Amino acid sequence: MTGGTSRRPKYETIADFLRAAIDAGEYQPGDRLPGENPLAAEHGVAVMTARQALNALKSEGLVESRRGAGFFVRSFRPIRRRSIARLSREQWGAGASIFSADDNRPLTAENEVLGAVVPPEAVAAVLGVGPGDRVFARSRRHIVDGRPVLLSTSYLPYDLVVGSAITQSDTGPGGIYARLAELGSGPTRFREELRVRMPSSDDSVGLHLSSSTPVIKICRTAYTEDGQAVEVNEMTLDSLAYVLEYDFEA
Repeated sequence: MTGGTSRRPKYETIADFLRAAIDAGEYQPGDRLPGENPLAAEHGVAVMTARQALNALKSEGLVESRRGAGFFVRSFRPIRRRSIARLSREQWGAGASIFSADDNRPLTAENEVLGAVVPPEAVAAVLGVGPGDRVFARSRRHIVDGRPVLLSTSYLPYDLVVGSAITQSDTGPGGIYARLAELGSGPTRFREELRVRMPSSDDSVGLHLSSSTPVIKICRTAYTEDGQAVEVNEMTLDSLAYVLEYDFEA
């Protein structure tokens, strides 16, 4: 090995091995993982190294420890994000939340109304506002089964939504899109861009993730019939908590 090149820690290699086994279904939700001693013997490492590997998976939210019993695959059922059905007018137009199209478990939404802000440059360009102009922003964190799964910030034209229920913590039945429709600017088309990256420090804190757990970044833009962008929503999803489903006609 050349000077200045460091080897990957052994515990990360063991964590990768266990993670791959879980992904392949060799260990199902609720199954007990091999203990520290068997892992140490199998991989030829110290017991402390095997313990580090198990704790790494625990910090990712993939496994949980039970006092005196060992480490078990978490029984959290991934959220199946039905990316097309959830945005249909039939969904929010009927007063249902778009999340209810994904999952029937109770959702806790921690809302923070941010108010008027100067948006990121890319968002300003999509919404058609000038440098330094303000938009209305609102953020939220979704929690399912006690687990934070999503961080989201929506940006909307300030003059369009000021004084409406969109600026309140509770936007009412059907959420933002139903309120935009009442304002005469209901969305008729959506565009989503997806990418995967490692979490920022804010992502790790907000979603209780380790720095080695990827997140899914989704940026959605809502357009009216005349092509006006009325919302840009930047979302960060825990990649271990979601399955993204797309179902559409050929």
